[in-house]
Amino acid sequence: MSSGDASSLRDNRSMAKKCACGSGAAYGECCGRLHRGEAQARTAEELMRSRFSAFAVEDEDYLLRSWHPATRPGHVGFDPAMRWTRLEIVRAEDGGPGDGKGVVEFRAHYAAGGEDGVLHEISRFVRHDGAWVYVRGKTL
Repeated sequence: MSSGDASSLRDNRSMAKKCACGSGAAYGECCGRLHRGEAQARTAEELMRSRFSAFAVEDEDYLLRSWHPATRPGHVGFDPAMRWTRLEIVRAEDGGPGDGKGVVEFRAHYAAGGEDGVLHEISRFVRHDGAWVYVRGKTL
């Protein structure tokens, strides 16, 4: 098997795994479509879920593309010792298909250094050039 064949096999396996966002769907048919640019988030909550999944698979390009240009950092740093394990949506306010802004409160569960942790945040989203983007979050 060539290295290209092995890489393709790994890619196919990761696409078939359950999506980290918690939908129960395969990554390739869920957030993977958004990460690859084949679809756009229809709601602020869907964008939040796709961003959590992007952190889980360390997709910096998608995270930066889905960040509002006014608040977007130059890069996203990933901690190699951290593994995102579960997303819990606490509430979503507005952010529907016909809205221009929305708020999503969530708890992102992770494991790092043998310890479990939770990031509890209220995130703000807006439509920018027709697409949902992350603006900023407040950690609780």
